[in-house]
Amino acid sequence: MLTSKSEAVWEEAKEKGDFASFLPWLEKVVAFNLEFAELWGYEGHKYNALLEPYEPGMTVEKLDVVFGELRRRVVPLVAAIGDSPQKPDASVLRGKFDFDQQLRFSEFLLKEIGFDFEAGRLDKSVHPFATGLNPGDVRITTNFRDYDLTFSLFSSLHEGGHALYEQNISAELTGTLLATGTSMGIHESQSRFWENIVGRSKPFWQRYYRDLQSHFPALSGVDMETFYRAVNEVKPSLIRIEADEVTYNLHIMIRYELEKALFSGDLRPAELPGAWNDKYRDYLGVTPAHDGEGVLQDVHWSGGAFGYFPSYSLGNMYAAQIAAAMRREMPDMDERIARGELAPLKLWLTERIYRHGKIRTPNELIVGATGEELNPSYLVEYFEQKFKPIYGLV
Repeated sequence: MLTSKSEAVWEEAKEKGDFASFLPWLEKVVAFNLEFAELWGYEGHKYNALLEPYEPGMTVEKLDVVFGELRRRVVPLVAAIGDSPQKPDASVLRGKFDFDQQLRFSEFLLKEIGFDFEAGRLDKSVHPFATGLNPGDVRITTNFRDYDLTFSLFSSLHEGGHALYEQNISAELTGTLLATGTSMGIHESQSRFWENIVGRSKPFWQRYYRDLQSHFPALSGVDMETFYRAVNEVKPSLIRIEADEVTYNLHIMIRYELEKALFSGDLRPAELPGAWNDKYRDYLGVTPAHDGEGVLQDVHWSGGAFGYFPSYSLGNMYAAQIAAAMRREMPDMDERIARGELAPLKLWLTERIYRHGKIRTPNELIVGATGEELNPSYLVEYFEQKFKPIYGLV
């Protein structure tokens, strides 16, 4: 009852940038989460109780290490990219793009990555999402913007990654509580793998750019290299869901640090706007003009979903580590992608990730697939290998 009311108040408060009207409700939601943590039980930090439902086995102690290493190496990379004079021309992505053609191209790409339309469907919604009713009925949605082709394109690949996970869980698990993804972080790794590591890669567009141009003749005067650089623009921003794949992780770290401070007693809900703005200035060099584009931008806290945010960055780290393991076993991975041979990638993931559903814990799954526990170095190395050439840093 509380979160239903809280979400309604948040929606209006966000629109007006009015944190004061939302604060009494946020204080109650935080108090309930504090009570839940005591009832659920925890070892170490109280916040561990809130992490457990989203990422079983993950703790503050582990997150501090992986996020600390990620922050240490990503912050200077973002700064170097910002100082580079060799910027992509993102203006080539703006134009007028037909909705029907966007839908057709999204369906085409989903078929290419292995989405089974006999066991799923693609529809339109305000916010993209994926939901698996069972492995034989997995539904995804995206949103189409006539001025922004890439939103629907990459949202479809993102949700398609979630859907591939759900469609390829072992049939033996159907009808049990194990017929779903093992955690939010592992699930997010699959959406990020197909959206970013495959979908934003140069080999992918070497294969599919001509198909894109055939659907959208307005791109006929834009060469593939220019398009590839444009869809990989890195630029600090205020809004998490609009962030590029490098700075996105800094958005998540800010929220993690604020949540951890709330539940350790080092920060009061009333102090969130100031702490939020300070961290955005320190980490990303930007400051919100009002709380609607700052501390009120996400729905999660109004719904009581404390402990959820870290799973987004964990997904990025898992995805990079999984991709590195895949490359070791499939050295010609890029060449396969450039030929549109994506089935071997899906088969590899099915054997090591998808088919197990929730039988294995996230840690057991990542160790089994890659040979080691979560290691943030793989994500940083992926960023450096990809973005330094784009920005002339090598």
